[in-house]
Amino acid sequence: MSTIDFSFDPEWMGTLTAPFMTNAFVAGLFIALAAGVMGYFTIARHSTFAAHALAHIGLPGATGAVLLGLPVSLGMGVFALGGALVIGALGKRVSEREIATGTVLAFATGLGLFFARLSSSASQQMQSILFGSILTITTDQIIGFAIFDVLLLVLLAVIYRPLLFSSLDEQVAQAKGVPIGVMNVAFMAIMAGVITIAVPAVGTLLIFALVITPAATANILAGSPFKAMVIASVLCLASIWIGLVLSAMFPAPPSFIIVTLSTLFWAIAKAVSALKAR
Repeated sequence: MSTIDFSFDPEWMGTLTAPFMTNAFVAGLFIALAAGVMGYFTIARHSTFAAHALAHIGLPGATGAVLLGLPVSLGMGVFALGGALVIGALGKRVSEREIATGTVLAFATGLGLFFARLSSSASQQMQSILFGSILTITTDQIIGFAIFDVLLLVLLAVIYRPLLFSSLDEQVAQAKGVPIGVMNVAFMAIMAGVITIAVPAVGTLLIFALVITPAATANILAGSPFKAMVIASVLCLASIWIGLVLSAMFPAPPSFIIVTLSTLFWAIAKAVSALKAR
């Protein structure tokens, strides 16, 4: 009968200085920035299910890319973007988006499993796709993350006001002439990119830990959208960086610790908020 060993690693400082750890810390910075900013809009637009679904919609892209010998992130990004555009185009209202999201999600998940069965390599990589593998992120991926963050900030600087307006009050925004359909498609397309760069850290199954939970915690603590985005990014970064340190100290998967810390921050914020409300 096997036993689980959670003994402290006295050589953990040496592990932290390894090149793969350096890549993980740098990648965590770019992932946290994107996830924290877009996490706020995701909650404001009541699109948490869509964000979670996009990660699964990218699954057939990831397994299909392995099947064709292409980069996993490329395949996942293409499928996530395609699914996002379909959901954004079909779901003009929240209720419609839920139906469109569920339909595309079911088809994509089945297709992903089909691709995985066609390739032994895809089957072997399913665990890292589902649960993340932040310690294997390469320098090329980090460069891609950095470029995406720059493009994200530039795009948000252009559409920030109409996107925020349509997120907080869609009906009033529409009455004021905000192109709701364009904002829906733009939001979903941006989210597809955020999901694509966040999946390597925690996988498709645990994506809530980076995109939703820190933003939900920030909404409890902050009184303005900008402050909420900043706090969400900081909490996301803290979950990743502390998670990496603890994973070096103890033999536990980084994604598990990241999810645990993210959930713990949210639970503490909820408890403090409840105490203040008494």
